[in-house]
Amino acid sequence: MRNINDLDKIASSFSTTEKMPVLFLGHGSPMNAIEENQFVTGFRNLAKNLPKPNAILCVSAHWFTKGSKVTAMEMPKTIHDFGGFPKELFEVQYPAHGCPELATITQELLLPTVVELDHHWGLDHGAWSVIKHLYPEANIPVIQLSIDYSKPTEYHFQLAQQLSRLRQKGILIIGSGNIIHNLRLVDFYNFEKDDYGYDWAIEARATINSLLLDGNFQPLLEYEKQSQAFQLAIPTPEHFLPLIYTLGLKDKSEEIQLFNDKLVAGSLSMTSVRIG
Repeated sequence: MRNINDLDKIASSFSTTEKMPVLFLGHGSPMNAIEENQFVTGFRNLAKNLPKPNAILCVSAHWFTKGSKVTAMEMPKTIHDFGGFPKELFEVQYPAHGCPELATITQELLLPTVVELDHHWGLDHGAWSVIKHLYPEANIPVIQLSIDYSKPTEYHFQLAQQLSRLRQKGILIIGSGNIIHNLRLVDFYNFEKDDYGYDWAIEARATINSLLLDGNFQPLLEYEKQSQAFQLAIPTPEHFLPLIYTLGLKDKSEEIQLFNDKLVAGSLSMTSVRIG
């Protein structure tokens, strides 16, 4: 394992900065990449008050792997990992550069966890569909860290803590998913209805928001032991775990701000989080 001085040398091209914020972005439908709506406006308004990062590290719900990987290519491809959407969406490209140096630093910071340097993935829609609204010129390098589906929730929270030093190197760490994400129960007939949620979704959002704002994360780390509303809100973990990475990077003195805090189609939430 390399020591702190070695890592500082590796990171010499990243200027030391004030501590960067950490974000969780509710990405919702891939159509948010090309539509104009209140959530896209929320992402753009967020960007107005963000310091310019040296690079972005994104943990997306859509890179769910056995073991951990980090993208390490110079030019990640834009992945259209969805189906049944208009041709216009499939034509979107987000030509941000990668950052092999940051991938190597991430790999080292996460030791003793073995992280594979990946040259095949790219940027999935959990990453590019929201980052494009923050940085439409694609002028900030982006890497992705995968989510190891074989590990428990607490593991991801602790793993994220090992990345905290990146915040002083101008690295914007983004988790991208949806806190409430039950596709099986989506009410497509009411997709455009503003802030529409089933009773269980309203209950889960209220409880989770309260826990977030109170800094009481333990029930979230044990979400599988919580109420029936939680079980309906988080039937599978992949869209929830990016939030856990974001929370793992929070310092005790930092406040949490919520935005885009609305329900969609009964069983989805767009609630997003800024820390710092």
